[in-house]
Amino acid sequence: MKRSFVIAVLILTGIITATQLGIPRHADAGAVKSIVLYIPNRVFDMLDIVRLRLRVGPGLSAGVSATELADVFLGAHTSIYAGLRGSRGKPEIPWPFGIENRAGAEVSIADATTKSVYNDPLGFGAEAQLGIIGINVAIEVYDILDLITGFVFIDLAKDDY
Repeated sequence: MKRSFVIAVLILTGIITATQLGIPRHADAGAVKSIVLYIPNRVFDMLDIVRLRLRVGPGLSAGVSATELADVFLGAHTSIYAGLRGSRGKPEIPWPFGIENRAGAEVSIADATTKSVYNDPLGFGAEAQLGIIGINVAIEVYDILDLITGFVFIDLAKDDY
């Protein structure tokens, strides 16, 4: 009886070990995660569509964009902002405040700027910074498509949790 118990324990240990080797260390939540985070992701997608930032900080800059192919920017600013953040570009919470930096020059796809803001390549917008007051407004077209496809669990912008 003792010997059959030891054999049974060894067989069970072998089976458990074999099954554990086939299981990944960090299992992907998949469908459950998508369902649980469905509502927050759609809300974030709605907030991504419009950028309306009021800025305070030093700088002199101006820019307009009608997609990535038709945009112009010149100047530099570093400011704190409050308002609608606009497109996130990656999974993160769209806090209604933050720091925005941009400096350099851009004409169409020739971009010699450094920036902390993700701009939708299909977006339409304008920004200006005069002294210590600035504004940044935009409509993010790609994020409209991302919202629509998000209703059927397709994340075009890859910004869902």
